[in-house]
Amino acid sequence: MTRYVNIMPITSKRPIRFQTTGPLVVALLYDGLCTFEFGIVAEVFGLHRPEMGPGWYRFASCAIEKGPLRAHGGFALQPDRGPELLAKADIIVVPGWKGAHVPVPERLCDQLRAAHARGARLVSICSGAFVLGATRLLDGGTATTHWRYAAALQNRFPKVHIDASSLYRSHDRVFTSAGSAAGIDLLIDIVRQDFGPRAANSVARRLVVSAHRTGGQAQFLERPVPVQPGREIAPLLDRMRNNLKRSWTTGAMARECKMSLRTFLRRFHEATGRSPGDWLVEERIEAAKILLCERPLSIETISAAVGFGSAHALRHHFRSKAGLTPTEYRSRFIPVGVLAK
Repeated sequence: MTRYVNIMPITSKRPIRFQTTGPLVVALLYDGLCTFEFGIVAEVFGLHRPEMGPGWYRFASCAIEKGPLRAHGGFALQPDRGPELLAKADIIVVPGWKGAHVPVPERLCDQLRAAHARGARLVSICSGAFVLGATRLLDGGTATTHWRYAAALQNRFPKVHIDASSLYRSHDRVFTSAGSAAGIDLLIDIVRQDFGPRAANSVARRLVVSAHRTGGQAQFLERPVPVQPGREIAPLLDRMRNNLKRSWTTGAMARECKMSLRTFLRRFHEATGRSPGDWLVEERIEAAKILLCERPLSIETISAAVGFGSAHALRHHFRSKAGLTPTEYRSRFIPVGVLAK
């Protein structure tokens, strides 16, 4: 006999009392809910985090259809509110969907379009991309989903370029992610955008996951890197992170691994999903973000500390990767309460 356990036992008639005042994150509930995907959203945005201060996210769930609603694993769902909550949300997350060929209610599409029009961000995890695709807000842009759904998503929405390899992508405040684990990466990146690298690192540590995997990183690696004493990539990555100011050429990297250049380049891509140059730029940018938020250093000093040859090079790569100049990034994140201390 199936046992059902109620979660979030707050009735729709009872006011939601938040302990924080930050952006309101609303996760959609539907019959057949993907339990793990919803759990990711609740863990990142709904967990009590007093160390983040009073401006941290508010979190609530929202039913998009009448009950009874059930989730995978035998859970009966009792949402905080109905679809009217979408009109107040700052971030709306679609934690998966019922199936690649299950129609998305037009009323829901209208509500999501209205929320986006007033400035809300829309986010999907895995098959939730089918919901965002149905809004047509992704038309003309690039989106991703789990690789097994990529062909179906492309066929359903031919005006959207489907990137079947990336972990997550964004287009005009609409964010999509690949499999469930990639959803964690995307949500942590959203935390980074809103509250800076210290907050993102704190959330990642609590989840015991990598603090930053870029959206363009491959969904899966070609094969594990075999363990060969003196010929591994991982120790090299640690040495590079600990000495970013060094001028790391691919030739020097290959010599450190005792490999030919050709073998090294192949093995590096297998291990990281990126070229050595791209990986190094990403690591230097992440180090620069932390210095920008935590140290009152000049742009020139930071550029030297993380290995860029000049402030101009730092500004160029920073804008390319983060969409902001270093100064804009610093001014955006330093004022955030205890996170800037």
